[in-house]
Amino acid sequence: MQKACHHDLRNAFRALLDSPACYHTASVFDPMSARIAADLGFEVGILGGSVASLQVLAAPDIALITLSEFAEQATRIGRVARLPVIADADHGYGNALNAMRTVIELERAGVAALTLEDTLLPAQFGRKSYDLISVEEGIGKLRAAQEVRDDKALAIIARTHAGVQPLAEVVHRTRAYQDAGADGICLVGVKDFAHLEAIAEDLHVPLMLVTYGNPELRDDVRLAELGVRIVVDGHAAYFAAIKATYDSLREQRGISSGNGLSASELVTRYTYPDDYITWARDHMNVRE
Repeated sequence: MQKACHHDLRNAFRALLDSPACYHTASVFDPMSARIAADLGFEVGILGGSVASLQVLAAPDIALITLSEFAEQATRIGRVARLPVIADADHGYGNALNAMRTVIELERAGVAALTLEDTLLPAQFGRKSYDLISVEEGIGKLRAAQEVRDDKALAIIARTHAGVQPLAEVVHRTRAYQDAGADGICLVGVKDFAHLEAIAEDLHVPLMLVTYGNPELRDDVRLAELGVRIVVDGHAAYFAAIKATYDSLREQRGISSGNGLSASELVTRYTYPDDYITWARDHMNVRE
């Protein structure tokens, strides 16, 4: 079995960032999926925070998973990975000092890169789940994360949500994170190419887009020209695994009536999101 050194995988990821092309991530969620992705020729994988929450807790993506649980899953993948893996490290699991601990644990797990987002997580009393921390706090987290990494090849990517803030604020944040030394900028919620062009105009660091298959952004050549090097289409492989498990168990039990549930319906059915919405409303005054 071919093995890969974590440092070499990090350098391979940096080579992707330095290239003129655009690459799409494979959603990897356990050792087997990581091996499959590498064997199929994917250049890079991603362990999504939402996927880890489903895989480890069967819980919705509302910052319930802990750093230790996420790092354990990343470690399982890191033991066998033969392609660079990006870890969706959410908000670094706390403040700047927590982000330092996050970098230490994920670097040890073997990831090639990690994203740190500026969302105010977990949701605070009386606030919205998509509220953001200040730019100054975001910069502090980035600088703390950079300070603690031992392997300088580990890429630390600043992430922000372009869909929940005015364009001027997105531009201000991304330029500030670039100036703070981020190895890349990850954008969620970009609407179309006009939106992307306005954000990317004065950015020179590599860009990473979480598009979830947005049809308005399906042009790899144009994305590459705008500096996009990594695209996360979503986590279809994981949802397909959920659906396959459900269908297989239905067949085993002899349940043949009806067409069953879709992957999205299965996630809703088995993660109990309505309960969490009720608890957030009743105990935290969070109303969305």
